[in-house]
Amino acid sequence: MTTLLIVDDHPLQRMGFRMLVESQPDLAVLGEADNGADAVRKAAELGPDVVLMDVRMPGMDGIEATRRILAAGGRSRVLVLTTFDLDEYAYAALRAGASGFLVKDARPEDLLSGIRVVAAGDAVVAPQLTRRLLDRFADQFPVEGEAGNGDAGARIDGLTEREREVLTAIGRGWNNTEIAERFHLAESTVKTHVGRVLAKIGARDRVQAVIVAYNTGLVSPEGRN
Repeated sequence: MTTLLIVDDHPLQRMGFRMLVESQPDLAVLGEADNGADAVRKAAELGPDVVLMDVRMPGMDGIEATRRILAAGGRSRVLVLTTFDLDEYAYAALRAGASGFLVKDARPEDLLSGIRVVAAGDAVVAPQLTRRLLDRFADQFPVEGEAGNGDAGARIDGLTEREREVLTAIGRGWNNTEIAERFHLAESTVKTHVGRVLAKIGARDRVQAVIVAYNTGLVSPEGRN
């Protein structure tokens, strides 16, 4: 069972998310919060697997709340939801450590899928959004645990040739199915390679792996396709 905390300052929005989530047998809502400060407190108290986080709220916004929740070192992962499909919001959310970014008018099945993906330890950001973000902001993204790009470069030196190819593919925004088709591999094999790549480069999820791919020059804006 995947547990959630729903954070939004609009009661009707929270109700809609709750109804959608509770229609699924594998998902459960532990609580709700209507502002960032309350979200930080309840995330610490309840320890949900996933926090559905609004961005614009009175007082502490969702970006700062995301930063504080993750800095506390708990197991909760954050999926940011906003009505604003703007690169700056996605950039701020991912910088704060969010594992995903979706707009609120996403299809219900996409939101449910995103929750499950984030709960499983991966990231959910549409490839086209990832590309736009990194074309614009790649040199500004910090890599978790890295003092600079040189350290990240040292980490990719430990990758096998296949793992380097997989990291490059991740950097281009390819999903596991696309990687499997390109390299004639089973998807289960791709998942194994992705897991090893993330572990070796110290990346929390695919978003950070994309950042490493850009920061080390494996992928460039001009050569992303």
